[in-house]
Amino acid sequence: MKQETSLSLLTRVGRFVGGGTIGTLILLLVSLWVVFALVIGDRFFSASTLQSMAFQMPELGILSLAMMLALLSGGLNLSIIATANLTGLTIAFVLTRMVPGSEGIAWVGWQLVAIAAGFAVAGLIGLINGYVIAYLGVSPILATLGTMTLCKGIAIGLTRGNVISGFPDPIIFIGNGTIFGVPFALVVFALCAIPVAILLNATPFGAQVYLIGSNEKATRYSGVDTRAVLLRLYVYSSLLAGVAAVVMMARFNSANAAYGESYLLVTILAAVLGGVDPFGGFGKVGGLILALAILQMISSAFNLLNLSQFLTLAIWGGTLIAVAAVPHLRALLRR
Repeated sequence: MKQETSLSLLTRVGRFVGGGTIGTLILLLVSLWVVFALVIGDRFFSASTLQSMAFQMPELGILSLAMMLALLSGGLNLSIIATANLTGLTIAFVLTRMVPGSEGIAWVGWQLVAIAAGFAVAGLIGLINGYVIAYLGVSPILATLGTMTLCKGIAIGLTRGNVISGFPDPIIFIGNGTIFGVPFALVVFALCAIPVAILLNATPFGAQVYLIGSNEKATRYSGVDTRAVLLRLYVYSSLLAGVAAVVMMARFNSANAAYGESYLLVTILAAVLGGVDPFGGFGKVGGLILALAILQMISSAFNLLNLSQFLTLAIWGGTLIAVAAVPHLRALLRR
């Protein structure tokens, strides 16, 4: 019985791959590209526009990966932005206190220590989230809302809301440098997206995450240690938020407790638009990347047309509703 339950859940997971989400997103991406090209003209295809898109997408993309992991398990991580900001402030504090005046190996060493300290903070937050959710049974919404408030309170309390700025060139390069014209931040995003895709699609841990999102109780009865899986999952989610923190602080050459707050709901939007089931169990990294490309294309096109950023948010929401409605309309037409 246990084996049959696991196989049936795996079958449900497998159905999503052929569910048409990727095809719908590709069609939408191409359609938007053609429309904006006709309306805007050559400016939309310029190297500066494409590079601008490439610079803006990575930080939101990495945060969306962090949110996606939590959503796949049937949970939610509302603390990713607060985690990123506290991580960035930790790194910034060490960089501004220890790096100035250092030379040679010490100059490089303190930068590595700063990044390690930041990721230690991010990992600790992930452990707290995972333990409270998996072992204490607290709702993911309440648990991560609590850690979000805790992290933000600590960040504002220690810095009094001030900005910490002035970082070494290697750190700034992460957010602003290019390699053969490709933004290094985009390379960082790729180095996050590829391992996450492999983790979810080619490892037992990834299969267990999908199973938990489909039916946690059945997965637990089939012999999977669901608590250990959830603990690891929220640690990975927080560590991804830590990577986003490095990209953000490098791009702005500063860290603050309030950076990126508008990204929280957009990460959920990107994940769901990319085909991630908000109730868990279904979703692919490829779909998320296509969704991010669509959102970034809309944002950049509206900037070129000098339209309000609030109208961009409205279009993003309308796009999500339209894409979500397509499967239901197909089913209605079949009936």
